[in-house]
Amino acid sequence: MSVLPHLSALYGDYLAAAEPVRGWYGSEPLSGWMGRAVAVAEPAKLADALALQAAEFGAAPATLANIERLRAGARAVVTGQQVGLFGGPLFTLLKAATAIARAAEAERTTGVPHVPVFWLATDDHDLAEVDQVALLSKHAVETLRVGLTSNGSPVGEAPLGPEISQVLDQASELLGWAPVCDLLRECYEPREGYAPTLGGAFGRLMTRLFAGHGLVVMDAAGHYFHALGASALRAAIARAGELEAALLARTAELESLGYHAQVLVKPGSSLLFLLDATTRQRLLLRHLADGSWKAGNQTFTTGELLQILEDAPERISPNALLRPIFQDVILPTVAYIGGPAEIAYFAQSAVLYQAILGRLTPVLPRLSATLIEPAIGALLAQHELQLPDVMTTSEALAQKLGARAMPIEGKRKIAAVGNAMDAELTVLTEYLASMDESLGRSAAVSGSKMRYQMNRLRRMAATFELQKEASLRKHADALTLNLFPNAHPQERLLAGVWFLARNGEDLVDRFVQEAAEMCAGHAVVRL
Repeated sequence: MSVLPHLSALYGDYLAAAEPVRGWYGSEPLSGWMGRAVAVAEPAKLADALALQAAEFGAAPATLANIERLRAGARAVVTGQQVGLFGGPLFTLLKAATAIARAAEAERTTGVPHVPVFWLATDDHDLAEVDQVALLSKHAVETLRVGLTSNGSPVGEAPLGPEISQVLDQASELLGWAPVCDLLRECYEPREGYAPTLGGAFGRLMTRLFAGHGLVVMDAAGHYFHALGASALRAAIARAGELEAALLARTAELESLGYHAQVLVKPGSSLLFLLDATTRQRLLLRHLADGSWKAGNQTFTTGELLQILEDAPERISPNALLRPIFQDVILPTVAYIGGPAEIAYFAQSAVLYQAILGRLTPVLPRLSATLIEPAIGALLAQHELQLPDVMTTSEALAQKLGARAMPIEGKRKIAAVGNAMDAELTVLTEYLASMDESLGRSAAVSGSKMRYQMNRLRRMAATFELQKEASLRKHADALTLNLFPNAHPQERLLAGVWFLARNGEDLVDRFVQEAAEMCAGHAVVRL
């Protein structure tokens, strides 16, 4: 089971294949998902669109061959992510690697061709969330931002102008001018004949990084792909009331079982966004009680929305709950690779799958991992620490190291006094409580204060050792910075390119290998 903090109870029960959660995901986390026959209505049109994009992304022969396999009826193992600057956090690479590993596994097992596909979430409109990248300096997390602005239009369309050059220089300095910096510049820096967008640059980077594995990277935001997925969008418009009722029922079920609904659903909620034809602003479509629809200050009938979908399908896009169904109308998906938050979405999306597609797509966990470089591994070994020990603040870890560094005689004396005091206070409190309830409460309060002072004495002794051995604090700082930066799991904060810069671009092959061998939970990968 994972050692990562703050995972939801729903995700924990998903990993354990507990009831009733297992019925919402199409299969158990790592079994029972292969051998399903899934097809799309127009594989030739899908392959044509993918081939055009692959050319834009500079795809290698292995990717082009996989697109032709999709044309011939291959199945897809799909994952996806927002288009974060310079590839986003490490888990983006881990997702892609898992899709590649699961596709290869399914092909070996079934003998049927399977292709890994990475879906770019370019329709999102929260630019501030993706217009940044976190890299490490020697002593801190450095967050670089481009400073792009948006009127609410899709983030994938955000153009990258001359300002990106300065950010590339800053990133290159933090990355030690490693070879991956040249790839970042090739993908993100404008030049004659190349005007990158945030989505296009991300797609080119992922295509190049996983070129040897034939990863098919797709941006479905345009007219062609939306036309292929129009049936899912049409169902969300024409059957809005029915789908809303199903989602409300599932939300109530989740909450009655003690789970948290990942996406807030309330009466009048919508599964759709509308792209303004003039401003390109992405507006939430709300379904009103009288059956009409509203986006911003515009009102539409159901018929008018269906006509927009017919004439300009790219103007209507799905929200997080509908996106998997939209995706699986376009692609022959046999499994989706997700992280903990996405997998929680699928508990709600399951009702949409059943209503619109009449089936569930199996959802599999991505590789979750902390990468440990040799110098950091040596510090862990020196102090006899495991990864869970480091998932705390630097100060707390330093205190722990200081306490461990105390002479054994001092540890024994403090422990003996603390244990004796605790035992005597417990007996005294129980005795006084038997005499009088209020007297017992007073004794409990006084005892708590005494225990606090005893713990304070322990901390003071540990701090004294820290002052004697300054290296202990430096070690605590280095360990938490590299393995639990800013109190976040490494994979969720630090950019994947930071690790590629330090270990070479062949590290993606290691990720695929680790994903092939993974079990549900969190892995420690020693580099």
